[in-house]
Amino acid sequence: MRSASGTDTNTPKPHNLSFVLEAPFKVKYEERPIPKLESPHDVLVQINWTGICGSDVHYYTEGRIGAFVLTSPMVLGHESSGTIHSVGSSVTSLSPGDRVALEPGVPCRRCPRCKAGTYNLCPHMAFASTPPYDGTLAKYYALPADFCYKLPDHVTLEEGALVEPTAVAVHIVRQAAVKPGNSVVVFGAGPVGLLCAGVSAAFGAERVVVVDIQENRLAFAQKWIKGAKTSTFLPGKDATAEENAARLISENSLGDGADVVIDASGAAPSVATGIEVLRTGGTYVQGGMGRPEIPFPILKVCVKEVTVKGSFRYGSGDYKLAVELVAGGKVDVKGLVTGKVGFGEAEKAFETVRGGEGIKTLIEGVKD
Repeated sequence: MRSASGTDTNTPKPHNLSFVLEAPFKVKYEERPIPKLESPHDVLVQINWTGICGSDVHYYTEGRIGAFVLTSPMVLGHESSGTIHSVGSSVTSLSPGDRVALEPGVPCRRCPRCKAGTYNLCPHMAFASTPPYDGTLAKYYALPADFCYKLPDHVTLEEGALVEPTAVAVHIVRQAAVKPGNSVVVFGAGPVGLLCAGVSAAFGAERVVVVDIQENRLAFAQKWIKGAKTSTFLPGKDATAEENAARLISENSLGDGADVVIDASGAAPSVATGIEVLRTGGTYVQGGMGRPEIPFPILKVCVKEVTVKGSFRYGSGDYKLAVELVAGGKVDVKGLVTGKVGFGEAEKAFETVRGGEGIKTLIEGVKD
């Protein structure tokens, strides 16, 4: 049946509007089916807010990250909070109306890595907005109940969307084994770098130094980080890694070097300078992703007997601790939000982030 205007009135009304990436720089809004609960332990979440991550922007511009290649249209987004819409028959921990932060990666729960407790390394991980899995920039998203974390009443849904990058930072800082009294140098003052600095302070670091090549981000870091002696460092453009490291140590009273260095930039000069900044026996954690291969100061790593670790996403206990840090006011995630847009302006938000504007931009969910 058609109306006088020629519209088919039997066509189902839109029900799950989604923001879909078809190819680099080619996005569209698309109505998709509401996800079905595949297990009695699943829940359906109505998404309220989603933050834009650097990986989302990379897929938006390049269509791939390493071996993860976009081969078919994919819903973007994975830093989300939402409200429980409905629950499976076996769910007892959540009820419709509960406000939650979503952990957007579901492991197989059966492989050796999962059984060892390092489920973030599961080779069968189904992670939102990582090909071939759709992300959370949709009206509804289905997830196992134990990967949804109930937010305390005083924590806003906007803050809930920032639990995901906070959990990334928690995992990095736990990999570094930061403890009270440590000196920590963080390279990269983007959202994850800032959160690593904030979480390090919450863990009891005595001194935190943030390094970046953008002075405005360093100024932001100086004001935002709480609970530690905080300073910043602007590397010399033409200086060597050794020269920048020597000046960083001297200007920030680091003695024979930092106890911990975290790289959240993925930039080769930061990696080289970071190894130089470490004291002998220090710990270096690589949290930022950059080029697949870069020059690496292997001799210094050996001579200084440095512990070098990678960090990937988040593992057991990281999300729970991230919620606690946010709820307890130990990490001010609300202060990182520099822009909010409606769902219909999602592409504009991606362009804003791609242009390096602000710190963290949030996209509001589809309204009823």
